[in-house]
Amino acid sequence: MGAGVLPDLWTLILIPLCAVVGIAFSLIQWVIVSRVKVSVEKQSQPANNKNGFSESLIEEEEGINDHSVVQKCAEIQNAISEGATSFLFTEYQYVGIFMVAFAVLIFLFLGSVEGFSTKSQTCSYDSTRMCKPALATAAFSTISFLLGGVTSVVSGFLGMKIATYANARTTLEARKGVGKAFIVAFRSGAVMGFLLAANGLLVLYITINLFKLYYGDDWEGLFESITGYGLGGSSMALFGRVAGGIYTKAADVGADLVGKVERNIPEDDPRNPAVIADNVGDNVGDIAGMGSDLFGSYAESSCAALIVASISSFGINHDYTAMLYPLLVSSMGILVCLLTTLFATDFFEIKSVKDIEPTLKKQLIISTILMTVGIAIVSWVALPSSFTIYNFGAQKEVKNWQLFLCVCVGLWAGLIIGFVTEYYTSNAYSPVQDVADSCRTGAATNVIFGLALGYKSVIIPIFAIAIGIFVSFSFAAMYGVAVAALGMLSTIATGLAIDAYGPISDNAGGIAEMAGMSHRIRERTDALDAAGNTTAAIGKGFAIGSAALVSLALFGAFVSRAEILAVDVLTPKVFIGLLVGAMLPYWFSAMTMKSVGKAALKMVEEVRRQFNTIPGLMEGTAKPDYATCVKISTDASIKEMIAPGALVMLTPLIVGILFGVETLSGVLAGSLVSGVQIAISASNTGGAWDNAKKYIEAGASEHARTLGPKGSDAHKAAVIGDTVGDPLKDTSGPSLNILIKLMAVESLVFAPFFATHGGLLFKIF
Repeated sequence: MGAGVLPDLWTLILIPLCAVVGIAFSLIQWVIVSRVKVSVEKQSQPANNKNGFSESLIEEEEGINDHSVVQKCAEIQNAISEGATSFLFTEYQYVGIFMVAFAVLIFLFLGSVEGFSTKSQTCSYDSTRMCKPALATAAFSTISFLLGGVTSVVSGFLGMKIATYANARTTLEARKGVGKAFIVAFRSGAVMGFLLAANGLLVLYITINLFKLYYGDDWEGLFESITGYGLGGSSMALFGRVAGGIYTKAADVGADLVGKVERNIPEDDPRNPAVIADNVGDNVGDIAGMGSDLFGSYAESSCAALIVASISSFGINHDYTAMLYPLLVSSMGILVCLLTTLFATDFFEIKSVKDIEPTLKKQLIISTILMTVGIAIVSWVALPSSFTIYNFGAQKEVKNWQLFLCVCVGLWAGLIIGFVTEYYTSNAYSPVQDVADSCRTGAATNVIFGLALGYKSVIIPIFAIAIGIFVSFSFAAMYGVAVAALGMLSTIATGLAIDAYGPISDNAGGIAEMAGMSHRIRERTDALDAAGNTTAAIGKGFAIGSAALVSLALFGAFVSRAEILAVDVLTPKVFIGLLVGAMLPYWFSAMTMKSVGKAALKMVEEVRRQFNTIPGLMEGTAKPDYATCVKISTDASIKEMIAPGALVMLTPLIVGILFGVETLSGVLAGSLVSGVQIAISASNTGGAWDNAKKYIEAGASEHARTLGPKGSDAHKAAVIGDTVGDPLKDTSGPSLNILIKLMAVESLVFAPFFATHGGLLFKIF
């Protein structure tokens, strides 16, 4: 069957080299951002402007040398950063306890498969060979779980620190023009994107090579133990997403309902006691949570591809370069995203507000086109012209061009999902404008139109995912589905850059309002923020689409590893699993939505209390008690994350132990099918309501001006819609894609235990 063109030695060098290049590029972007000083002395120095107008005139007009404004920005930035850091440290203490306890559980369950024996065992897929003992798989799976968890936590934390470092700098640059502010926000997002992509790749590569020192030629055992890496990444992401989502939305709902609707004061007004908690929440939910989420998807798709490849001709023939094809695709993705980023930061300039969204959209298009070429190169040099892929008990012959198409299908399906998401959530298009128009008759019609939009927005992404699955499975079985998911995530650095840009811009607008900067500055930050809402929705679309493909690939690996010959939905064992699995996303959504509601209730009561009892607060002569609101969000999110997290983590264990692998396969299939639909619908509905509100507030068109201005009845109806949508788009929706991935990867890790000891109820009866 031959071998690829790329020698193993070059593979050993290229993968870590690309990861190091990604880290170096992120550090260069960080250094450039850090040149914007949040200090009085440096800000007074004029610099040459690239935006086509005289900066000195802007400085004079906007009061760029107003020392008190710069000082206020620095103080607000510090308050947001300290609040976010404090919350994450509190969250990580609880998550750390869980991580250690679950690591012990993994070791005990997997070690007990062969009675903690240290003797070599017959290989699962080749009875003529001997593999390492189950105890070794237990130990190394535990180590990789801890590594995945720590990498996920570090990725989220670094993203949060970068975002809180960049928010005030974006605000200060907005005084010089929207182009300057955009570049600071986008560069900061790129720091997070490249750090996360490169760290995830580097840690996985090092882990594989260290484990290989023990496993040697036992690639089946090696890559079974690597699956713990994906489990660790996603389990941390679940708690980060749920806790961060509850935190941010409790504050956001409280701030909006009392501030905008009851007191008729602007968004992010410093008189609002919940405003600091709201801005902290953007960083812990949309930055730290999203970072951990996409890292989990990357880790799981890589693990799913590697475990299927290990029992295919790549593993049988010990073809190291072909085996690490998924990592080579991710390495090429880092180089492609690096070049793509330069189009936004160096090759082209943003000169006006209308250039923002097209520039971000071009990032997706350019990265996808370049990555298609990159995948072709990697497929040609790394893969043999013909090879076999394991397909449920048989070996299926595959050509290298077929695998290239599998990756491309995932890559282009991601772009389609991104554009459909943009169409349904951007206020530049008719769906969101129709939602805004429905506000004329009140909040009820706004809610009805928003829900209808969300349901309709599911159609095209599901067809894109379905076609992607059909094509990739037809070409290369479950390995094809796994690399299709990896293709969708191959441009993760660019995806995260445009996603992180949104919360950074949102914070920048909040800081501008709280620092008392001019209306013109706020218009610029609002324009950045409106584009950021759309890009955040696109990021969620990518995360959900990739989660569907990743979950299916993990499901296939689970079925193979649990030695299930066929999943027959007509058998009662499987069908009851399907029903329960389809119900789980609804149960999970109910828990997270109610958690946000309970926390928001406390927040609304506290904000009302402060407005009613602090003399001079409404007049601006007294300061609100921000700390109490921050504490309400922190306490509520930590407490409320436990129950949804336990539901997701315990379900596979309970079902696998009591009902066995057939019923568990039904649960995984059911949760995947219903979870994807709800996640897309919830995210797009919330995004549409948010941008409908911004459409009315901006008043950029004649239609928008007939609905406004701020404080009008239509605007108040839009605010209520946005408030309802907040927990949908930032808590329940994004968390659901982790639910479907996490249950699948957890089932895969524990598959040997379930296959050996599971189904206790059916054994008894």
